[in-house]
Amino acid sequence: MTTEEWQARVELAALYRLVALHGWDDMIFTHLSARVPGPEHHFLINPYGWLFGEITASSLVKVDPEGRAVDPTPHRVNPAGFTIHSAVHAAREDAMFVLHLHTDAGVAVSTHEEGLLPLTQHALIVLPSLAYHDYEGIALHLDERQRIVRDLGGCHVMLLRNHGTLALGATAGAAFLNLFMLERACAQQVMALSAGRGGVRLAPQAARDEVRAQMAGPMAAMASMLAWPGLLRRVQRESPGFDA
Repeated sequence: MTTEEWQARVELAALYRLVALHGWDDMIFTHLSARVPGPEHHFLINPYGWLFGEITASSLVKVDPEGRAVDPTPHRVNPAGFTIHSAVHAAREDAMFVLHLHTDAGVAVSTHEEGLLPLTQHALIVLPSLAYHDYEGIALHLDERQRIVRDLGGCHVMLLRNHGTLALGATAGAAFLNLFMLERACAQQVMALSAGRGGVRLAPQAARDEVRAQMAGPMAAMASMLAWPGLLRRVQRESPGFDA
Protein backbone atom coordinates (compact mmCIF):
# COMPACT_ATOMS: atom_id res chain seq x y z
CA MET A 1 0.00 0.00 0.00
CA THR A 2 1.33 3.45 -0.88
CA THR A 3 1.78 6.18 1.69
CA GLU A 4 -0.78 8.24 -0.23
CA GLU A 5 -3.40 5.49 -0.02
CA TRP A 6 -2.86 5.02 3.71
CA GLN A 7 -3.24 8.77 4.25
CA ALA A 8 -6.54 8.72 2.32
CA ARG A 9 -7.69 5.78 4.44
CA VAL A 10 -6.88 7.53 7.71
CA GLU A 11 -8.63 10.74 6.65
CA LEU A 12 -11.71 8.89 5.38
CA ALA A 13 -11.94 6.88 8.60
CA ALA A 14 -11.70 10.18 10.51
CA LEU A 15 -14.59 11.55 8.43
CA TYR A 16 -16.74 8.54 9.34
CA ARG A 17 -15.99 9.06 13.02
CA LEU A 18 -16.72 12.81 12.73
CA VAL A 19 -20.10 12.12 11.16
CA ALA A 20 -20.90 9.77 14.04
CA LEU A 21 -19.72 12.32 16.61
CA HIS A 22 -22.04 14.93 15.07
CA GLY A 23 -24.96 12.49 15.23
CA TRP A 24 -25.37 12.55 11.45
CA ASP A 25 -25.08 8.82 10.78
CA ASP A 26 -28.05 6.68 9.77
CA MET A 27 -27.01 3.37 11.31
CA ILE A 28 -25.35 1.57 8.33
CA PHE A 29 -27.26 3.24 5.52
CA THR A 30 -25.18 6.13 4.21
CA HIS A 31 -21.65 6.31 2.89
CA LEU A 32 -18.53 8.41 2.48
CA SER A 33 -15.76 7.71 -0.01
CA ALA A 34 -12.24 8.76 -0.99
CA ARG A 35 -10.43 8.37 -4.28
CA VAL A 36 -7.18 6.44 -4.04
CA PRO A 37 -4.40 8.56 -5.56
CA GLY A 38 -3.13 6.98 -8.78
CA PRO A 39 -4.23 6.20 -12.35
CA GLU A 40 -6.45 3.20 -11.53
CA HIS A 41 -9.54 5.24 -10.47
CA HIS A 42 -10.02 3.10 -7.38
CA PHE A 43 -11.90 4.50 -4.40
CA LEU A 44 -12.44 3.58 -0.75
CA ILE A 45 -15.83 3.12 0.89
CA ASN A 46 -17.21 1.65 4.11
CA PRO A 47 -17.77 -2.07 4.63
CA TYR A 48 -21.56 -2.46 4.44
CA GLY A 49 -22.86 -3.37 7.88
CA TRP A 50 -20.34 -1.46 9.98
CA LEU A 51 -21.48 1.48 12.09
CA PHE A 52 -19.69 4.76 11.38
CA GLY A 53 -18.17 4.83 14.85
CA GLU A 54 -16.51 1.46 14.14
CA ILE A 55 -14.80 2.37 10.86
CA THR A 56 -11.02 2.16 10.77
CA ALA A 57 -8.50 2.96 8.07
CA SER A 58 -7.75 -0.71 7.46
CA SER A 59 -11.42 -1.79 7.36
CA LEU A 60 -12.28 0.37 4.33
CA VAL A 61 -13.00 -1.49 1.10
CA LYS A 62 -11.14 -0.50 -2.07
CA VAL A 63 -13.21 -0.93 -5.23
CA ASP A 64 -12.55 -0.42 -8.94
CA PRO A 65 -14.78 1.57 -11.34
CA GLU A 66 -16.96 -1.53 -11.85
CA GLY A 67 -17.56 -2.00 -8.12
CA ARG A 68 -15.27 -5.02 -7.70
CA ALA A 69 -13.17 -5.26 -4.56
CA VAL A 70 -9.53 -4.71 -5.49
CA ASP A 71 -8.13 -6.63 -2.51
CA PRO A 72 -9.50 -9.80 -0.87
CA THR A 73 -12.11 -8.83 1.72
CA PRO A 74 -14.98 -10.53 3.56
CA HIS A 75 -16.98 -7.30 3.35
CA ARG A 76 -19.57 -6.17 0.85
CA VAL A 77 -20.28 -2.64 -0.39
CA ASN A 78 -23.65 -0.88 -0.30
CA PRO A 79 -24.89 -1.02 -3.94
CA ALA A 80 -26.55 2.39 -3.71
CA GLY A 81 -23.33 3.77 -2.28
CA PHE A 82 -21.41 2.47 -5.26
CA THR A 83 -23.88 4.04 -7.70
CA ILE A 84 -23.66 7.50 -6.16
CA HIS A 85 -19.97 7.61 -5.35
CA SER A 86 -18.70 5.99 -8.54
CA ALA A 87 -20.66 8.58 -10.53
CA VAL A 88 -19.12 11.56 -8.76
CA HIS A 89 -15.56 10.22 -8.57
CA ALA A 90 -15.57 9.36 -12.29
CA ALA A 91 -16.91 12.73 -13.39
CA ARG A 92 -15.08 15.15 -11.10
CA GLU A 93 -11.30 15.21 -10.76
CA ASP A 94 -11.67 17.50 -7.74
CA ALA A 95 -13.89 14.96 -5.95
CA MET A 96 -11.21 13.31 -3.85
CA PHE A 97 -13.75 12.88 -1.02
CA VAL A 98 -17.51 12.44 -1.48
CA LEU A 99 -19.87 12.49 1.52
CA HIS A 100 -23.55 11.50 1.51
CA LEU A 101 -25.92 11.67 4.50
CA HIS A 102 -29.57 11.13 5.49
CA THR A 103 -29.87 13.58 8.39
CA ASP A 104 -33.32 14.63 9.58
CA ALA A 105 -32.71 18.28 8.69
CA GLY A 106 -31.09 17.53 5.33
CA VAL A 107 -33.88 15.18 4.28
CA ALA A 108 -36.50 17.66 5.50
CA VAL A 109 -35.12 20.55 3.43
CA SER A 110 -34.70 18.24 0.44
CA THR A 111 -38.50 17.86 0.47
CA HIS A 112 -39.16 21.62 0.48
CA GLU A 113 -40.39 22.79 -2.91
CA GLU A 114 -38.30 25.96 -2.57
CA GLY A 115 -35.22 23.99 -1.51
CA LEU A 116 -32.67 25.76 0.65
CA LEU A 117 -33.73 29.35 1.31
CA PRO A 118 -31.38 32.34 1.81
CA LEU A 119 -32.23 32.64 5.49
CA THR A 120 -28.88 32.46 7.26
CA GLN A 121 -25.19 33.10 6.75
CA HIS A 122 -24.59 29.36 6.46
CA ALA A 123 -27.18 29.15 3.69
CA LEU A 124 -25.67 32.09 1.81
CA ILE A 125 -22.27 30.38 1.93
CA VAL A 126 -23.76 27.19 0.48
CA LEU A 127 -26.18 28.51 -2.12
CA PRO A 128 -23.71 29.57 -4.84
CA SER A 129 -22.51 25.97 -5.17
CA LEU A 130 -25.74 24.06 -4.43
CA ALA A 131 -27.28 21.64 -6.92
CA TYR A 132 -30.43 19.47 -6.83
CA HIS A 133 -31.15 15.94 -8.04
CA ASP A 134 -34.70 14.59 -8.22
CA TYR A 135 -35.53 11.37 -6.40
CA GLU A 136 -35.69 8.25 -8.56
CA GLY A 137 -35.92 5.63 -5.82
CA ILE A 138 -33.10 3.82 -4.00
CA ALA A 139 -30.02 4.36 -6.17
CA LEU A 140 -29.62 0.79 -7.43
CA HIS A 141 -29.75 1.49 -11.17
CA LEU A 142 -26.41 2.45 -12.68
CA ASP A 143 -28.01 4.56 -15.40
CA GLU A 144 -28.93 7.09 -12.70
CA ARG A 145 -25.24 8.00 -12.51
CA GLN A 146 -25.40 10.10 -15.67
CA ARG A 147 -28.26 12.15 -14.25
CA ILE A 148 -26.51 12.63 -10.91
CA VAL A 149 -23.45 13.93 -12.78
CA ARG A 150 -25.58 16.15 -15.02
CA ASP A 151 -27.42 17.69 -12.08
CA LEU A 152 -24.29 18.13 -9.97
CA GLY A 153 -22.46 20.03 -12.73
CA GLY A 154 -19.62 22.03 -11.22
CA CYS A 155 -21.20 22.38 -7.76
CA HIS A 156 -19.70 21.11 -4.51
CA VAL A 157 -22.88 20.40 -2.55
CA MET A 158 -26.18 18.84 -3.55
CA LEU A 159 -29.62 18.20 -2.13
CA LEU A 160 -30.89 14.81 -3.28
CA ARG A 161 -34.63 15.46 -3.32
CA ASN A 162 -36.63 13.40 -0.77
CA HIS A 163 -33.36 11.68 0.13
CA GLY A 164 -30.51 13.62 1.72
CA THR A 165 -27.36 15.68 1.29
CA LEU A 166 -24.12 15.28 -0.63
CA ALA A 167 -20.83 17.18 -0.53
CA LEU A 168 -17.45 16.77 -2.18
CA GLY A 169 -14.01 18.29 -1.88
CA ALA A 170 -10.43 18.08 -3.07
CA THR A 171 -9.36 17.44 0.53
CA ALA A 172 -11.00 15.79 3.52
CA GLY A 173 -11.21 19.16 5.24
CA ALA A 174 -12.85 20.87 2.27
CA ALA A 175 -15.40 18.08 1.84
CA PHE A 176 -16.29 18.11 5.54
CA LEU A 177 -16.60 21.89 5.69
CA ASN A 178 -18.88 21.84 2.63
CA LEU A 179 -21.02 19.19 4.29
CA PHE A 180 -21.03 20.99 7.64
CA MET A 181 -22.23 24.24 6.09
CA LEU A 182 -25.00 22.49 4.16
CA GLU A 183 -26.16 20.47 7.15
CA ARG A 184 -26.06 23.51 9.44
CA ALA A 185 -28.01 25.61 6.92
CA CYS A 186 -30.66 22.88 6.65
CA ALA A 187 -31.01 22.58 10.43
CA GLN A 188 -31.34 26.36 10.76
CA GLN A 189 -34.02 26.44 8.05
CA VAL A 190 -36.06 23.71 9.76
CA MET A 191 -35.89 25.67 13.02
CA ALA A 192 -36.72 28.99 11.37
CA LEU A 193 -39.76 27.55 9.59
CA SER A 194 -41.00 25.52 12.55
CA ALA A 195 -43.61 28.20 13.29
CA GLY A 196 -44.54 28.66 9.62
CA ARG A 197 -43.29 30.48 6.55
CA GLY A 198 -44.97 33.78 7.31
CA GLY A 199 -42.82 36.50 8.83
CA VAL A 200 -39.52 34.76 8.15
CA ARG A 201 -37.08 37.25 6.66
CA LEU A 202 -34.92 36.30 3.70
CA ALA A 203 -31.43 37.80 3.56
CA PRO A 204 -31.30 40.96 1.41
CA GLN A 205 -30.09 40.52 -2.15
CA ALA A 206 -27.09 42.78 -1.57
CA ALA A 207 -25.93 40.52 1.26
CA ARG A 208 -26.39 37.44 -0.89
CA ASP A 209 -24.26 38.98 -3.63
CA GLU A 210 -21.60 40.01 -1.13
CA VAL A 211 -21.30 36.52 0.38
CA ARG A 212 -21.18 34.99 -3.11
CA ALA A 213 -18.24 37.27 -4.00
CA GLN A 214 -16.51 36.55 -0.70
CA MET A 215 -16.79 32.78 -1.17
CA ALA A 216 -15.32 33.04 -4.68
CA GLY A 217 -12.01 34.08 -3.09
CA PRO A 218 -9.55 32.10 -0.96
CA MET A 219 -11.71 32.22 2.18
CA ALA A 220 -13.28 28.75 1.84
CA ALA A 221 -9.98 26.96 1.20
CA MET A 222 -8.35 28.76 4.09
CA ALA A 223 -11.21 27.89 6.44
CA SER A 224 -10.98 24.17 5.67
CA MET A 225 -7.20 24.20 6.14
CA LEU A 226 -7.63 25.83 9.54
CA ALA A 227 -10.52 23.61 10.66
CA TRP A 228 -9.23 20.17 9.64
CA PRO A 229 -6.36 19.83 12.17
CA GLY A 230 -8.77 20.66 14.99
CA LEU A 231 -11.31 18.17 13.69
CA LEU A 232 -8.61 15.47 13.65
CA ARG A 233 -7.69 16.33 17.24
CA ARG A 234 -11.33 15.90 18.22
CA VAL A 235 -11.50 12.47 16.59
CA GLN A 236 -8.25 11.41 18.27
CA ARG A 237 -9.60 12.58 21.62
CA GLU A 238 -13.21 11.35 21.42
CA SER A 239 -13.10 8.40 18.99
CA PRO A 240 -9.57 6.92 19.06
CA GLY A 241 -8.57 3.94 16.95
CA PHE A 242 -9.79 5.25 13.58
CA ASP A 243 -6.23 5.25 12.25
CA ALA A 244 -5.65 1.55 12.84
